[in-house]
Amino acid sequence: MSSPAPSACAVKPAVTARPKTVSVGGVVIPRAAIARETQHHPASKPIEAWQAAARALAIRELLLQEARRLALVPEPATDDEGRRETEEEALIRQLVAQEVRTPSADEASCRRYFDANRTRFQSPGIIEARHILLAAAPGDASARREAAARAALLILQIREEPHRFAELAAAASSCPSGRTGGHLGQIGPGQTVPEFEAALERLPLGRVGEEPVETRYGFHIVWIERRIAGQPLPFEAVRARIAAWLDERVRRMAIQQYIAILAGRAEIIGVAIAASASPLVQ
Repeated sequence: MSSPAPSACAVKPAVTARPKTVSVGGVVIPRAAIARETQHHPASKPIEAWQAAARALAIRELLLQEARRLALVPEPATDDEGRRETEEEALIRQLVAQEVRTPSADEASCRRYFDANRTRFQSPGIIEARHILLAAAPGDASARREAAARAALLILQIREEPHRFAELAAAASSCPSGRTGGHLGQIGPGQTVPEFEAALERLPLGRVGEEPVETRYGFHIVWIERRIAGQPLPFEAVRARIAAWLDERVRRMAIQQYIAILAGRAEIIGVAIAASASPLVQ
């Protein structure tokens, strides 16, 4: 006797809640538009991506309706690469510029932030190192096994005869630095691939690392010669950076509050947008 077919309620749906009709001020946002927007809102569950997309489009519609209520005339801008805004993008930008006014960070605000976060404002640390690269393509498993084995043997040899590092680098390294004893010079943050940079922080100082460092390029035998710690930067050197960060933080908060105020005045169906009846805090 064959097993009975599973009932419909036993099958887990791809989306755990049926998407609702979404509208702002009586204007319905098409489900097809929300579906297209989901690609810009990655999430662990489809319903979460759908909700984020619906919220984004609802906020866009909310801002456009307010721009039109204020009779703004779109003046599309063009960026340095020749890309031109759409009229709707221009309306939203102009609305925010006109309606959301925020104070600029003053000297005292910047100084308070600097004093509270001094450890964040230092020159980058520098590492002086040399290496031997045994190259192997990322997808070539056989070549990578061979390179790893060769690297392990070279490490043993260098630990026994450390004075031969330059000689072995010239003979075995696939990196042009092999011609100068494997010297990489002074390395700062972001100057090497992430996996190599991470290894530089944990390797011992003044001797060869006990294990080769694996990167997308192959296997590296690394000797850290010197670590130079970053130095504290003076307030004058970072004041402009702090001011720009504080200004952007305040601007984002003000825009969020402005959207909340508009949401408090509008009829929004099918999606949640935090609403507020309070005026903007300047």
